[in-house]
Order: sequence, then C-alpha cells, then structure tokens
Amino acid sequence: MTEKTVTEKKVRIGCASAFWGDTSMAAQQLVKQGQIDYLVFDYLAEVTMSIMAGARMKNPDAGFAPDFVMTLERLLKPIAEQGIKVVSNAGGVNVRGCVAALQAAIDKAGMNLKVAAVEGDNLVKRQQEFADAGVVEMFSGEEFPEQCLSINSYLGASAVRAALKAGADIVITGRVVDSAVVLGPLMHEFDWSETDYDQLAQGSLAGHVIECGAQCTGGNFTDWQLVEAGYANMGFPIVECVADGSFIVSKPEGTGGLVSVGTVGEQILYEIGDPSQYLLPDVTCDFTQVRLEQLDDGHVLVSGAKGRAPSDHYKVSATYMDGYRCNASFMIGGRQAVAKGQRVAESIIERVGFIFQAMGLEKFTATDIEVLGSETTYGEHSQSLNNREVVVKIAVHHQDKKALGMFAREIAQAATAMAPGLTGLVGGRPKPSPMIRLFSFLWPKDQIEVSYNLNNQISVVDIYQGESLERFIQASTALVKDETAVDVDMTSCDATTALINLAMARSGDKGDHCNVGILARDSAYLPYIKNAVQPEKIRQYLSHIMGEKSDVKLYSLPGLDAFNLMLEQALGGGGIASLRIDPQGKAMAQQLLDMPISLPAAMARQAEENYQALIATAISSARSHKSEGATV
Repeated sequence: MTEKTVTEKKVRIGCASAFWGDTSMAAQQLVKQGQIDYLVFDYLAEVTMSIMAGARMKNPDAGFAPDFVMTLERLLKPIAEQGIKVVSNAGGVNVRGCVAALQAAIDKAGMNLKVAAVEGDNLVKRQQEFADAGVVEMFSGEEFPEQCLSINSYLGASAVRAALKAGADIVITGRVVDSAVVLGPLMHEFDWSETDYDQLAQGSLAGHVIECGAQCTGGNFTDWQLVEAGYANMGFPIVECVADGSFIVSKPEGTGGLVSVGTVGEQILYEIGDPSQYLLPDVTCDFTQVRLEQLDDGHVLVSGAKGRAPSDHYKVSATYMDGYRCNASFMIGGRQAVAKGQRVAESIIERVGFIFQAMGLEKFTATDIEVLGSETTYGEHSQSLNNREVVVKIAVHHQDKKALGMFAREIAQAATAMAPGLTGLVGGRPKPSPMIRLFSFLWPKDQIEVSYNLNNQISVVDIYQGESLERFIQASTALVKDETAVDVDMTSCDATTALINLAMARSGDKGDHCNVGILARDSAYLPYIKNAVQPEKIRQYLSHIMGEKSDVKLYSLPGLDAFNLMLEQALGGGGIASLRIDPQGKAMAQQLLDMPISLPAAMARQAEENYQALIATAISSARSHKSEGATV
C-alpha cells in the first residue's frame, strides 16, 4: 500500500447497531466520542422482515424499527452540530412510515434535517407475478409459496449514494445488503463509479467488518480473555477510509473491547461463502488476498480486497408461514439426569402421538430433543454425559396450531408420571408460534425500479446492470479452485492438539448453511489445519448435525492465513425454521475448536505453551486491572 499524505481525505463511519434490539448506548458513544462523519445502523435479517410484515398487517403505521427513531431523537442536536450524516435500513417494510416518525421528531426538536427514503426493495405485491413466472427456490428447487409474509430484494448502495448527493442528511432504506449503508457514503464521498471494482470491494469489506457492531471490537472473539476493560462499556466500531478503499478499524477512546488482527480477521470470515466470490449487487468481491496490519493497540489497517462486475440480477428473499412450532424446556436433576431427561422427552412425544392418533390428527411434522448440559450440540464428542443436572428442550412442528396446544398441556403430567427430579417447566407452559421459512431467488435488476424520496419528490435511480447472469455464472464457474489437496507430509505427525491452540474461529449462518471461519495463529500451522478440515473429515466429525443433503466446502484465504468452511444444509432449516437450540450455528466454531489436529509433537507442545501463556497473561492483566479499581 502506498504511503498516505497528511492532506489525504478521510471519511470516518461508525456503526451503532448490529441487529434489531442492539444496545441503545452505541449511537450516543459514537456521536459524542467517535469524531465520525457518518453514523450507520443495521437492523434487518430475513426473520426481522417477516416480523415487521406481520406488525404492519395489524397496524399500517408499523413495520419499521422504532428503536431507530427513539435513539436518534435524543441525538438530533449533536448530530446536526457536528454535521454527521446518518444511513440506516431501519425502514423495514414501511420506509415511509419510518421517515414520517423521524420527521415528526425532527420537527418537534425544531431542527432542519433532510430525510430521504430509499424504496424499491418491497416486492410483496408482485408475488403472483413470481408464481406465474415459475420461480423456484435457488438452493432447494422448491416451488413458490402460496402466500408470502414478505418479499424483498437486496438492493445495493447506488440509491443511498444518490440520496446523499441530492442533499439528504439522513437516509432510511428498506432491505439493502448490510454493507450498502457503508458503501453508499463512501461512493458519495470519493466519487467512486460503478466500475471502480476494487474500491467498491474495499468499501463493501469496510461495511462487512462493522455491520455486526462490536463483533469486530472484541465481541464474540475466540480469545475472549484478552478483551480487557470489560464488556459493559464495549466500544463500537469506526472505519476510517481513504480514496483507494483501504481503511483503519478502531473504536472510541476510553471504551472497552479490543481491536486487533484477530478480532477484525474473525469478523471478515463471518458469514461469508466463497471468499473469492462474495456476491453483492454492486460488486463481486474477492477477499482471498485481504491483508491486516496492527498499527497500534487500537488500530488495524485493512487492504487487499479486489472486485469484479456483479451480475444483472438481484437476490430476493421471501418469507412464508409453514405451520407452527412449539418449544418446551424443563430442568431434571439427580443421578443419570441425561438418560432420564432423554427418556422423558421421548415419552412425552410418544404420549402426545397416541392422543393425535385417537383424535385423527396427523403426526408431528418434525421433532427435536436436546439435553442441555450434556453437551448435546457436540454429539458423540460430548464429555458431560454423567451430569446430574440438565435442562431438556423439546421442539416440535405441526401444521395445526391446536395440536401443539395439546402438546403444551401434556408436558406437565411428566412431573408425576415419569422419571424423578423434574422440577417444572422453564418459563411456564409453552405457546405455539408460527414457523417462518426463507425462500430465496434471483430476479433481473431491470425489472425492479429503485428510487429515493426526498422533500416529497421521487427520483428514480439508474442502477448499473453488471454482467448478464449467464456470463456471470460461466465466469464464476471458471474461478472455482480445488481446495482438497493437502501439502504436508503427515507421516511426521506423532501428536495431536486442540484446534484452539493453533487457530481462532467464528461461525454464523447463511440461511440453512453454516460457515466456520478459521484464522491460523501462525502460518506454520496452516498445512496441518488444512489436513484436518478436509470436507470428508468435517462431515464425519460433525455427523451428528449433518443430514443426507448436507455438504461441506473448503475455501482458502491466503492473505489472512485462514480457511472458510461452508456447511451446507446443516442447520435444520436455519433461523426460526430450525427446531435446534443453535439454529444459526453460532456455537459451531466452538465445537471445532476442540477438534484434535495432528502435527509433530514439538510443534504441538509449543502451540499449547504459546496459547496457555497468552491466556495466562490476559488473566493476570485482568486481575491487576480489577485490583487497581479501574473504571470504564
């Protein structure tokens, strides 16, 4: 990277929300301490869209994130005084409603801030058109649902950029890709064109790094012991970007958390598929050669992302209702608690089945039993099968809501009719709730009109089309690399050690797929890690969660000394459609960090000593920090 001059333009963007329900402290922290130019918020997930759609069906004024309005109305004055611009996807399925609510707060405060609404993503009124066109689910091939709760295309950053250029102080969108709330401001500030692919890739990466809030400043970090100053005052992320797209990750001074190559690297790996083809509506990103440089204790420089043309189609995500689900949990104690809990849960399901049969009802569509406290998510690798206190979780699915009501009533009888030690239902009698599923497909960009509304004037945005889908797929197929070869002599490996001694890891969901990013602590460990995480070995190690349709793909990121595993169809449906205790695969990386890795004995000993020393130092530092009475 070329050396920067002191006069080079820099744009500072802080992210104050990773999801709908994130802390309200972040925005205030960034506005008052961050010296930022832009404040962005990310609120939306597929399930969030369906929740908002349901809310709007009950109340036409609902359907957006009210948290956004409540947070901003307390900060309008400092935002205006500092000239901070705001971009958020808080609009959900009712962007204009969100704008109206915020405008009312602005008017009440006597401020003069211009608010723009980006529209075009909400396609729910076109569902018959999609059904008539024979649209099928892009991963499973399923037919289009009879009735959708929400249908939204993932828009890009162009409309955000256009609204800012037109003079908007605050831009509110519906469904856009998460990174667009960052890329839009950068395109505007640096006047990047739609074909400045490398800059667009870097800007998208900046958005990806901070879109999950504190996950890049120490949250959800493998080496959590290193995160000093505590979680209570976690610093939220800031990216400082320059014209070539490179950026520095930091957080406000005096806040808790940690900004390091590890925390940033883990977040880069989070919830991605093929890192050489991270598909976005604005650009196709290649993150395989991304480089991280620790500048000091609180700043990490990120560079090296490359870009190519996007396709001429948007990804569209619909949600639909598929019957009902019901979850019940109870604690059971005493000797052989695991075995007792398993037997009681199976007996409850069997007993309810008798009732269904007598009443002429269909069987459960799906059931799931997990004995929490027995390391149930570890399957055969569990080391806690003799626990004397566990929580039993039963989840069931049925098309008839009344059937699940019977299930909820029948659980209580287990306290007197089944094994001893059952103390009662956790949270009281369970209630049935809708089962929401995700349906994704592609739709031509030129058939979706994107616009922004500013000062009650609607302006249509010219969207860059990119490569034709057919040519795009051909080019993408040509880029697929064979990542199955192992380049180390395994005959020298006479010891094993847990993966955590060699690497950091983070996992997350992509619908029904789970990704696990693995970041080596030392490049010398890479060939041994690669040997251990070959697809067939991962499929065997995680056989307790991998179904018949599940597949494993392995990708390499040489620039980060990292790998990315994609576990396809491994989450039991994923999100709210899954009956599992970990429907988004958040703990999957924790399982793999205990996986034994074969390597030479001397290297294994050194790796274990290095990791133990790292953690011991962190614990000692934390105790010293506490004894000194440090405050945040």
